Amino acid sequence: MTNSSNIGIVLSFLALWIATYFSVEYQQITGFVIIFLFGILHGANDLRLISKIKNENSISNYKKILIYYLTFVTTGVLLFYLLPEWALVIFILVSAYHFGEQHWNQLSTEKTPPIISLFQLVYGLFIFELLFYFHQKEVAVIIGEIIHSSMNTFNFTYMLQFNGLVLIVLSLVMLRKNTIFKNQLPVNLVYLLLFAIIFRNSNLIWAFAIYFIIWHSLPSIKDQICFLYGQYTFQNFVQYFKAAFGYWFLSLTGIALLYFLFRKEAVFTALFFSFLAAITFPHVLVIMKMQNKIKEH
Repeated sequence: MTNSSNIGIVLSFLALWIATYFSVEYQQITGFVIIFLFGILHGANDLRLISKIKNENSISNYKKILIYYLTFVTTGVLLFYLLPEWALVIFILVSAYHFGEQHWNQLSTEKTPPIISLFQLVYGLFIFELLFYFHQKEVAVIIGEIIHSSMNTFNFTYMLQFNGLVLIVLSLVMLRKNTIFKNQLPVNLVYLLLFAIIFRNSNLIWAFAIYFIIWHSLPSIKDQICFLYGQYTFQNFVQYFKAAFGYWFLSLTGIALLYFLFRKEAVFTALFFSFLAAITFPHVLVIMKMQNKIKEH
């Protein structure tokens, strides 16, 4: 295990311990707050990452990138408004791949082979479905609010079982083809057990926040800082935060507006995840390009 992984395990159990002292309401509030602070922050420097990837730092190029980025986000919002079912499916698939790519980004040192990309997607889906399995009623309500339809007949258990079977098959293939995967498999089985414990014993929002922040956002921020500034230091983190502040603050303002306009809990939660999805779509593409750029060098 790396130092980052050890810290992640300690923070996860600390968050799980905190949950035993917090009511469901406080778990939700705290979960939303840390998602706002760190989850959105990890995607707030995308424009700077694009400039670094393209090696173009002119003001005119920055404005062009900004227009493309905002257009992408707006398209995501419209997609959730006009075709919520398709938008939700796309969001889950894109986010699942994004989570799997971040968690298993060391599987290849060159251009990612299709089998690894497929494994990363299925792994991310398994994380989602594991979370959904332990919170089926809450997830059904949120999805119902997003797609404006009842989800009472949807069975998350079958999804988890099927995806788990596919994950096992892909893992057996990876064991034969990838030495890095073979070495990392034992510790990642421990991680999956840890995630199951967290998801089972925490409120939905708090459980999602623990995984999203500790096991995705913070490692992603570290990777982005290394890509932008060469190494991870506190001074470079401050630079990263300053560069991200404008977009981060704008996103927080948008979420605050949603909260004050839609205070009903289920509706707000649905709108929150829809907003998160809209800003996730372009972010995933940026991180994919960043990872490819790193592997090129």
